[in-house]
Amino acid sequence: MSSLFEQRLMQARACSICEAHLPLGPRPVLQMDPAARIMIIGQAPGVRVHETGIPWNDPSGDTLRRWLKLSREQFYNPQLIAIMPMGFCYPGRGKSGDLPPRPECAPAWHQQLLEVLPNIELTLLIGQYAQRHYLGKQYKTLTETVRHWQEFTPTRLPLPHPSPRNRYWLTKNPWFEQEELPALRQRVHQVLEL
Repeated sequence: MSSLFEQRLMQARACSICEAHLPLGPRPVLQMDPAARIMIIGQAPGVRVHETGIPWNDPSGDTLRRWLKLSREQFYNPQLIAIMPMGFCYPGRGKSGDLPPRPECAPAWHQQLLEVLPNIELTLLIGQYAQRHYLGKQYKTLTETVRHWQEFTPTRLPLPHPSPRNRYWLTKNPWFEQEELPALRQRVHQVLEL
């Protein structure tokens, strides 16, 4: 590993820029290696992920791995999969679930970390925060953005959040499982040469 990569990852993992706003304190949760070929950019860690320090270590992660048809071993191999949320730390709880990702992380760290990950071929943008940041406001809603996934492939794919709370969305939008999921799996396995 390059010393620049190691330096930036170490600095990001030690970040405390929004500490005053974090109810459980800072604990940036990232996974990456310069060899990684797929980047997953989600929202922010939940409580369980904060407690374990393992990204997507919750029911949402189980669904995401099922969507990708990847084993835990494959998913947690940093030489295959890099994981960098929009907010690196658990942001706290709001009225209807976790608060949005803290706004400081992406501007402070994303570009610096992406610069030392030269092999990323596919970026999965999970949820509206990642999609707005990386795709702009091309569509008004997450549903419209995800529905137009073919416009962003082969290097980027917008996805809904795999949270169990999104079962209604999945039921209401059967095209996602019928059309995008098979293409997503094919592209992921192509990039990873599985």
